[in-house]
Parts: sequence; structure tokens; C-alpha cells
Amino acid sequence: MKNNTNIDNQEDKIGKNFVFDENSCPVTATMKVLGGKWKPILINAIYLTAPARFGELKRSVKGITQSMLTQQLRELEDDGLISRKIYAEIPPRVEYTLTEFGLTLSPIMQAMAKWGEEYRINKQKA
Repeated sequence: MKNNTNIDNQEDKIGKNFVFDENSCPVTATMKVLGGKWKPILINAIYLTAPARFGELKRSVKGITQSMLTQQLRELEDDGLISRKIYAEIPPRVEYTLTEFGLTLSPIMQAMAKWGEEYRINKQKA
């Protein structure tokens, strides 16, 4: 049985031409959408509390300013990951949920959470 090491993986790829740049790398495309301090936190918060109201998000996401929350929510909406529903009430009520496309991030976010937990454990051991 062949060991699955980095060297073995590199040998398997000899002869293939890989071009990595910011326009063609799918990981970069993902990180452009998920990158930053607040987006992963907001996606997780909306996933766990949906429908999430603006005020609830402001209170539950520690350290985020109102303007940053607004900006990040708009970007997530523009990227098609969340939807915003406005109710014609006084005071106005706005609720955020993940779109069907946004819900496809669930396994990615869970894998990232698992990796992050393992990273913290390994970092503490070092």
C-alpha cells in the first residue's frame, strides 16, 4: 500500500500544468466571498438563529459596528448568500436568512469549524 504523503501527491502530479492566479483559483473565489473578520461569523449566526433580525445580530456579534454590520450584510446579500425580508411595520422589521445557495455553505463552514478546533488544540500543545 502506497503512503499518501505530500511527496507522493507531488509525484502523481508531475507532467500536469497548473496555473494559479486570483482569477482562476476557485479557493480564492470562495475566500473573496467568505473572507474578512465578520462574514463567517455572520453566516454562522444567521444559520443558527434564522430568521435573524438586525438588532439581534448587532447584539450577538461582539465588536461589530452598526455600519460594518450593514456593509457586510449588503455584501452577503449581493453575493446571493443571504436574503433580506422587510416587513411594513412601525418600527420597521428586517429579517435575514440564508438563501438556498447560502445553505450550500453549511458543509464548508462545518469543515472549517472542525479544522479550527483542531488548529486551536494543536496550537495549545505547541
